[in-house]
Amino acid sequence: MIIQEYTSKRELTKIEKSFDLVVVGGGMAGVCCAITAARQGIKVALIQDRPVLGGNASSEVRLWVLGATSHMGNNNRWSREGGVIDEILVENTFRNKEGNPVLFDMVLVDKVLAEINIELFLNTIVFDIQKSDEKTISQVTAFNPQNQTEFIFKAELFADCSGDGIVSYLSGASYRIGAEDKEEHLELFAPDKNEYGELLGHSIFFYMKDTGKPVTYVAPDFALKDIESTIPKVMKPEYFSTGHHGCKYWWLEYGGRIDTIHDTEAIKYELWKVVYGIWDYIKNSGKYPEAANYTLEWVGVIPGKRESRRFKGHYMLTQQDVIEQRNHYDSVAYGGWSIDLHPADGVYSAKNGCNQWHSKGIYPIPYRSYVSYDIDNLFIGGRLMSASHVAFGSSRVMCTSAHGGQAIGMAAALCVKSNQKPADYIAPEEVKKIQRALIASGQYIPQLKLNEFGGLAVKAEISASSGLKLLEIAKGDSYFKLDYPVAMLLPLKDKIPHIQLIAKSDEDTTIDVQIRTSIKKFNFTPDAILFQKTYKLTKGEQIIEIDFDELGIEKGYYFVCIMKNPAVQIAESNQLITGVMAVYNYQNPAVSNYGAQKPSEDIGVDAFEFWCPKRRPLGKNLALKFEPAIESFDVENVRNEIFRPLVGANAWVADLQDVNPTITLRWEKAQWIKEIKLFFDTDSDHAMENVQMGHHDSAMPFCVREYEIFDDAENIIYSITTNHQTVNSIVLKDTIKTKVLTLRFKHPSELVPATVYGIIVN
Repeated sequence: MIIQEYTSKRELTKIEKSFDLVVVGGGMAGVCCAITAARQGIKVALIQDRPVLGGNASSEVRLWVLGATSHMGNNNRWSREGGVIDEILVENTFRNKEGNPVLFDMVLVDKVLAEINIELFLNTIVFDIQKSDEKTISQVTAFNPQNQTEFIFKAELFADCSGDGIVSYLSGASYRIGAEDKEEHLELFAPDKNEYGELLGHSIFFYMKDTGKPVTYVAPDFALKDIESTIPKVMKPEYFSTGHHGCKYWWLEYGGRIDTIHDTEAIKYELWKVVYGIWDYIKNSGKYPEAANYTLEWVGVIPGKRESRRFKGHYMLTQQDVIEQRNHYDSVAYGGWSIDLHPADGVYSAKNGCNQWHSKGIYPIPYRSYVSYDIDNLFIGGRLMSASHVAFGSSRVMCTSAHGGQAIGMAAALCVKSNQKPADYIAPEEVKKIQRALIASGQYIPQLKLNEFGGLAVKAEISASSGLKLLEIAKGDSYFKLDYPVAMLLPLKDKIPHIQLIAKSDEDTTIDVQIRTSIKKFNFTPDAILFQKTYKLTKGEQIIEIDFDELGIEKGYYFVCIMKNPAVQIAESNQLITGVMAVYNYQNPAVSNYGAQKPSEDIGVDAFEFWCPKRRPLGKNLALKFEPAIESFDVENVRNEIFRPLVGANAWVADLQDVNPTITLRWEKAQWIKEIKLFFDTDSDHAMENVQMGHHDSAMPFCVREYEIFDDAENIIYSITTNHQTVNSIVLKDTIKTKVLTLRFKHPSELVPATVYGIIVN
């Protein structure tokens, strides 16, 4: 028993802790920042003011994590962000392909707790900072109401990934809120602030459940009434349906015309009025008898925030960076979501819920945008990064934020090890150290090519038991009806091969075939038509021989497009091959894809067509034969640091008939080896939304599950039978000395050949 007598005043328990890096904010940016830094060997505190990690992705908000893949509704092929965010999404899909938000919480905390160099502080709210001088933060102070403890966190470096920027704000760093005028950065899409407002608002979602028996609902007194007159979108089927819940109601948004920081509680109550009012409308208006058995299972308790403060870095991202895909010498991350601005009146606006304008491909983000301009030891991550309001409309989404968080974590680790400040790595030669380390961790950086990548693998003689020479994508048992155009996206060089396909026609007719490519070779927007030809078909099934008159081409990706004709069906294949896919010129309204982007001339974005894949089990490859074979899958590709298709397949792909697909590395002299990194194909084109969507596969069908590694004495030094991850970092128990490494793989299935994107040996 403890008995405490009266005293005039008591103090909280105070604990002081020191770290190399303090990360404030446990959303996707903060989590990926902390994990990346910790894996480099520095001590990290991860401070989150909520009981769970994930921020807007957590079970408290339940927004899906997205970025450049944009629901697979844009032209950003193979664009899912790499590194830790990829690892998390791949793991979540493996454990939780149905998209349970509570299980995603578990995946995040499991990843963080696995890192011995991270100390996690949940329910811990930062409220003060101290400086050692005008430009240097020395500590942050936080309070945990669950254990009634005040913490003082000291560190050499701080990463503010807190969403509203509590550390940056308290430190006095420069920031801005709201939309810039067109004239400031010559951004033609900058909104009319009177007409459209300056800020994106908050959203609260709800989940419903069919109980199998009638359920009554009595609305609270505060619930919004007269829904049809106050919320115009409930009359529009593209927005409102009794089959929708969760993220489908992203447009339940409010707060863009008030203070999105200090008025957050008022915004929350307004959104609760909206949610409970809409549910009252669904249940009690009499218009939706199909909802009789539905109950309201969950309503968000905190709003998901979109926009508040944006802090000043050494470079401000603008609309032109996004649309023109401007390259930067110090690129460390990328974006690819559309420029996505919403009317400030949100749910009460009669306007479209969003205005999404896509670029033709992904765009690089410079390191300078993540380094505070004013505070020498502060990184600004997530939606705090230095960007204009228009560019922020794209960069704000969670995969993009996470990708930038990883860059911050890597930079912080290098700063600690070299006793440098964040801005020191802005120098062109210094930032290459960050870029190289990020790529080695699986991070893709567009338009960047570094030399001599791969450690000891660069010096090895490399050979393989086979290499795919693609002569045929074998015919399966299905056909695609040409209700809209389809194309096969193929990695080619020198010339377009002769192609044979199988068609079924309901009548005598014709089909048009086009060869297209991208004007920018690193894109996948087919904006250049190179060749077009019409072929006659007769009624019934037939083989079509497609020849392109020895058309000479540069190395790159080419679209073999078969244009719309609903009377014709094209044979499909069940085979899957890395770096090859079918894409379709169809509509995906969820991301403002209506087959083509047709902007007015005065907003500074491009007009082009969308050619996008379909999710498995749909979207099969077309059954084709090639003469000569497509040869883009050589083993030399594994020494290329681009671990995804770009200009070429960038992968070694084995022949399916090879019963023991093997890669062998040989050195003239024996090498000391401690670590081997392998990069596998987990389908970086697939948008792995973490909640609600659900996915056909738990493990990606392209990914090698089983392999063994041998030394020069044929000793097995590593083996695995359950891989499903992109990057396998194999740290050997003991450093070995060998002249040969032999890697023997098993094909993922009888329809999918073994693939390796890259090998790094150290």
